[in-house]
This record gives sequence, structure tokens and C-alpha cells, in this order.
Amino acid sequence: MTCIVGLEHEGHIYIGGDSASVSGWDIIQTRLKKVFRMGDFIIGYTSSFRMGQILQYNLDIEKQKDDIDDLRYMATIFIESVRKSFGEGGYREIESERESGGFFLVGYKGKIYSIGDDFQVNSSIDGFTSVGSGESYALGSLFETKGEAPFIRLEKALSAASYFSGAVCPPFTIVSSKDM
Repeated sequence: MTCIVGLEHEGHIYIGGDSASVSGWDIIQTRLKKVFRMGDFIIGYTSSFRMGQILQYNLDIEKQKDDIDDLRYMATIFIESVRKSFGEGGYREIESERESGGFFLVGYKGKIYSIGDDFQVNSSIDGFTSVGSGESYALGSLFETKGEAPFIRLEKALSAASYFSGAVCPPFTIVSSKDM
């Protein structure tokens, strides 16, 4: 349980996340950051700390070739690398020949991509998105704060999610491609 928010702004990407570690009715603030840089990517995850650790420390992704567009690269090369890493890390579930992983956001080349637990890749036309238990609250905030500075928008979105969801808590981590 958590809230991860992503935003596209003037060719840059911003991803923010909370610090909740939730089990049933219990919540603690974790030291683990759910948002991180990895090469050309910014990743923010929900679902499982194990999943996030595999993404952060075990994921090896082939560079994009010039003859493949960004979405195709994300839906093929990137996702196949994730599936392989999840399998090697013992995280991937297989039921009735269907694989599942978890939910996370990826910022790449100025776009935010949401990855579903069935490994689907999506990119919202709104230029912002969210995943996790605070998702709906964060999306409402992001919609209402159009025109404000990116860091302020993400801070407000995470604050709204924290206020309304018992599975989201500060402190918040926000990472930007502006610093890459």
C-alpha cells in the first residue's frame, strides 16, 4: 500500500512517493525510498518492497536502438527485462499460464509510463498519473493543480493521499529528470 505519483512537465519527468510500509491495519514509516533513478529511468513502485529492490538492484535493460520508438521499446525490451528480473528474483507469479508482477511508474524520455501487474504499459494523455492505494486522491489533486509548479503539484497530491488514505504517509520523496 502506498501512493506513487508521476508528472510530465516541459520535457521533464517528476515522480514522487510516500514512506508507508503497511501490513493489515499496521503502518510504519520506512527508510526505504520507493522512488529512484536507474540509468535513463526514474522508477516509483508500489505493491512490494521486494519488487522495488529487484527493479532497483537487479534490472538490466538493453539500450534503446534508433529504429524503435519509445512505446514499443517500453512494451517489449523494457518489459521483457522486468519479467526476466522478477522471475530470477522469485517475485513473478504464474497462474493458469498468466504471469503477474506489481504496479509501478517509469519516467523515460520525458514521458510517464504506468506498468500494470499484468505487465501492460500505459501512458496517460493527461501528462500525469498515480498508482497505489492513494491513487484516486492524488489524481484529483493533480487535476486541480494544473498550472502550478511540478514539485508543488506532487507534494499536494501526496499530501491529499496521505490525508485520506490510511496506507499513505510522509515523508515524501520526489525525483526529477531535470537533475539527470
